[in-house]
Amino acid sequence: MSEFKYVVKDTDAGLQIKDILRREFRFSARLRTKMKQNNCMYLNGKNMIDGKAVRGWQTPNEGDVLEVRFPLEISDFEPEDIPFDVIFEDDDLLIINKPAGFVVHPTKGQPSHTIANGLMKYILDTGQSFKIRFVNRLDMNTSGLLIVAKNAHVQENLIKQMKSGTIKKKYTAVVKGILPEDKGTIDAPLGRPDPDDVRRGVVVGGKESVTHFTVLERLPAGCTLVELVLETGRTHQIRVHMSHIGFPLVGDHLYGSECPELIARHALHAGALTFLHPVSGSMIELSAPLPDDMKTLLSKLANG
Repeated sequence: MSEFKYVVKDTDAGLQIKDILRREFRFSARLRTKMKQNNCMYLNGKNMIDGKAVRGWQTPNEGDVLEVRFPLEISDFEPEDIPFDVIFEDDDLLIINKPAGFVVHPTKGQPSHTIANGLMKYILDTGQSFKIRFVNRLDMNTSGLLIVAKNAHVQENLIKQMKSGTIKKKYTAVVKGILPEDKGTIDAPLGRPDPDDVRRGVVVGGKESVTHFTVLERLPAGCTLVELVLETGRTHQIRVHMSHIGFPLVGDHLYGSECPELIARHALHAGALTFLHPVSGSMIELSAPLPDDMKTLLSKLANG
């Protein structure tokens, strides 16, 4: 159970509980409504006083302890033994290093054997209880950092950070061809040319999409190791943008070509993440090492 606690100060004189909670924790209006409906607000350890639920319009006194305790929640995915590494975890957040080859969330076409199933087993194994709330998504064959919020407030906060650009995500990719520029920006709108086709493309009237790239190494075999930073987070953005400028990802069957002799998937890894912790406000900087298949790929390409 996630708790948010605040001790009322003399400078809070005259403020109602809802004003203090809004200021201290930046709860959204939707979440405040949910808190009211579920009697989540506590005053000095009690959510009922004189037989009545604590309400936001009440005015606390100096020294009173205000708390919000979200109700226990649990997802109902079938638990499965799916491998992943935990990069960061506290009462509010879980950040994992997702392996390639797994869909993040069950779908009609992939109802099981997903990261959500693996997380369900992890939750049960560690004796926790929280609903799995993904903040970002990674393609099935993209590896790297995946953010899971343990409560609705944290999820809402991080989604807002993504929209405002506060969350910084860096990817590492290997592309076909030798990029001539050391740095560059791809600003090309993306959309779905055919609604019956999963592929995205650069289309007139599409959603604004901006990708920045930096060359890390030009490899003897005619490929380039690049770092990419997204200003926007469109589906397949990196894959489409790099293919659009003539440098598709190695192994990308949708936007380039498969290279089974080199790597069994597209060579893309979400390797670094920076964001403000939604509760503590501290800056969190995380990284996930390059997976073995991409290390092997680089070794092969280094030999020409």
